Amino acid sequence: MNRLLAGLLGALLATNQSLAASNFVRPTTGVSVTVTDSKDPVEQEYRKLLEDDDAAQADADKWIKDNQAFKAKGAGLSEATLSLKIEQRFEALRKRYEDFLMRHAKHTRARLAYGSFLSDTGKESEARDQWEKARELDPHNPAAWNNLANFYGHRGPVTNAFAYYEKAIQLNPQEPVYCQNFATTVFLFRSDAMDFYRLSEQQVFDKALGLYRQALKLDTNNFVLATDLAQTYYGIKPDRRSEALEAWRYALKVAGDEIEREGVYVHLARWEMSGGQLAEAQAHLHAITNSLYAEIKGRLTRNLAAKQASPSGAGTNATPTAPAPGPAATEAK
Repeated sequence: MNRLLAGLLGALLATNQSLAASNFVRPTTGVSVTVTDSKDPVEQEYRKLLEDDDAAQADADKWIKDNQAFKAKGAGLSEATLSLKIEQRFEALRKRYEDFLMRHAKHTRARLAYGSFLSDTGKESEARDQWEKARELDPHNPAAWNNLANFYGHRGPVTNAFAYYEKAIQLNPQEPVYCQNFATTVFLFRSDAMDFYRLSEQQVFDKALGLYRQALKLDTNNFVLATDLAQTYYGIKPDRRSEALEAWRYALKVAGDEIEREGVYVHLARWEMSGGQLAEAQAHLHAITNSLYAEIKGRLTRNLAAKQASPSGAGTNATPTAPAPGPAATEAK
């Protein structure tokens, strides 16, 4: 499923308010599942259900985008009308999930998928119930533990999230998503992590960074994961400038296109400026040419000029500020 769309749909159906795609800046990807017997009629029906789920998501995605374009021209549906149209499209799919599970109550993967469907459409408590049933049916399925950990990370108690992520990783230590989600939750809820694990704040930072690095070791070319790790350093005091620069250089190495690369240049320039590496910062700012970064480039260029003109040259070595990672939200099916 498209996780960016999931966020848009969930909020739209819950509030009937206009939403901007920029509110959901981090799409996520579920874990694929291999069907062991594609000729089994039950598995064929289950697979068709997943395909139709994806098709419904695609339809809703198109409706939202088309309506935004129409509204820009003074036309388009009201939010209430669009919400009702999407809700009706998903209600039919919901009934099919319910019917399938009435006939195949012990189908763990269908309960995981249905839980994700419910979560995507803003019904988090109902999603949790499906994932709990999946966990009861197959306590050795790591996806159920991961998805429940996501829920508890959002809704509490967060200590359940810590324990459930640990269980998911124990069951499948080769899945980077579980390490990434766990890392983000430990970092965001570090006070809880300090109490739960009886660690100092610096040790909690080390734990979160270690989990991010383990995830990146398992998925070495994942740019989003690499930037998650690098972003974490903005929230660490005292700063770890050399580690932060190393992390952003790795992100630059795995960037997939020029837009991603220039975004990394912004972060490199921030850290270099804060550490007095003004020539390096100037070179990275000069390399930014995309209009997408024009505003931030202008601001950093002015800051750089002020530092260069100051009597001390580099000025103060304050840690740069930038948004920390968002809450973990990657579900597995």
